[in-house]
Amino acid sequence: MTNSESGGREPSVADVIFALASTTSLLALSVYLFGSDSSAGASQIALVIGAITSVLIGVKNGFSWKILEESIIKGIAVALPAILILFSVGSLIGAWMLSGTVPTMIYYGLMLLDPAVFYPATCVICAITAVSIGSSWTVAGTLGIGLVAVAATLGLSVEITAGAIISGAYFGDKMSPLSDSTNLAPAVTGVDLFTHIRHMVWTTAPSITLAVIIFAFISWFFPAAEGDANLEENMSILQQTFDINLVLLLPVVLVVYLSVKKIPAVAAILSGALLGSILAIIYQPDAVRALAGSGDMGAVILVKGIWIALFDGYVANTGNATLDNLLSRGGMSSMLHTVWLITAAMAYGSAMEKTGILGRMADWLLSVGNSTGALIASTAATCLGMNILAGDQYISIVLPGRMYKAEFEKRGLDAKNLSRVLEDTGTITSPLVPWNTCGAYMAATLGVPTLAYLPFCFFNLINPVVTIIYGFTNFKIVPIDSLDSVVSGI
Repeated sequence: MTNSESGGREPSVADVIFALASTTSLLALSVYLFGSDSSAGASQIALVIGAITSVLIGVKNGFSWKILEESIIKGIAVALPAILILFSVGSLIGAWMLSGTVPTMIYYGLMLLDPAVFYPATCVICAITAVSIGSSWTVAGTLGIGLVAVAATLGLSVEITAGAIISGAYFGDKMSPLSDSTNLAPAVTGVDLFTHIRHMVWTTAPSITLAVIIFAFISWFFPAAEGDANLEENMSILQQTFDINLVLLLPVVLVVYLSVKKIPAVAAILSGALLGSILAIIYQPDAVRALAGSGDMGAVILVKGIWIALFDGYVANTGNATLDNLLSRGGMSSMLHTVWLITAAMAYGSAMEKTGILGRMADWLLSVGNSTGALIASTAATCLGMNILAGDQYISIVLPGRMYKAEFEKRGLDAKNLSRVLEDTGTITSPLVPWNTCGAYMAATLGVPTLAYLPFCFFNLINPVVTIIYGFTNFKIVPIDSLDSVVSGI
């Protein structure tokens, strides 16, 4: 079969197998050789080689180099909004560390959060906030930063904490009418937004409930390694190093407020960074001068200190190794490896899509079985596959939505079943892939490698399983024009 627009032929079975096997092997080898540090460069090389392999297969099948190159450039362009957000978050973290915003969050978090219920409380707090603002990224970039630092200071696991943050954040993201993904899934499938949200309750509510129970179990039976032993010491060091003040929480309030008002993410985040910079000059002038590290130049040295924090982050020197490691973060430069990872992933995904390799895989999945359960499992597998191969959450919703819409209609299934599966698997599994835009963002923002927090993202792991089980048991799978669908939307 020939693509009339580009002259390319459909890839053969051998082409698809070779493309997948080679890249999967390289990614596995990168993790084996470099562990959690694989995203610092090794995974990027694997993805670049995977993109080159796909391009060569495309050229062999009659695609022109120019067509493939343009497709890759367009694919990378799709990720530019995420890249801009990453750079903005880098500056925000640097400004919030220097201003004392994050140290203030840590200080009051140590006072208020009981280690015995820390993990479930973290999950619930992030879930409520994400529902109200519709953004998992904003939750991770504001509350998440502070909660990870609190966990480390209390002697709790930062990996489990990151899992709790992501579990709560993605629950809120997928259930909020303000979320991009929650609006995208019904738009692709032609379903009313609130019908889509109500239908998701059946799979999402038991998943988040089970996740919170697991976090509570862990908190109860596996307490902090250090407990409160160093609590007073750490709080004292924070007070000595920074002017701890409730006013310093205003940047967090500002970003959340702007997110609720649907101000673009980059504008909201940069506004938070700007306010943090101003507060740093007012409340932490000594820290700003120390970061600048030069002689007295009056007000100019303050500008230099802020400038350094925005592009290269903050470096703490409290004398406490744990706190120094927690607080020495941020700056646009800290996001460069992540941007490199996203760029490589989008190049790879675009090459796979343009050459028809992804489409051929979807055809195979559709042929697996004729049951409703098999269809939903195939849709879920495609969404996960898109997150892995294309590296972007939105692609994992849009492409499977387009691919399977006609098949759901053909089998007499209401489109809201499809929209629910897209969110239960496409949205939810995106932060579990290191080179996906979401996985890369979470790892860079929370300071915890994706493969380290992955086992503890209980909601993200449970929800896809629940939706597949519903498919095979035919529980809450609504046929077209059923009374349940027409009257209640559930």
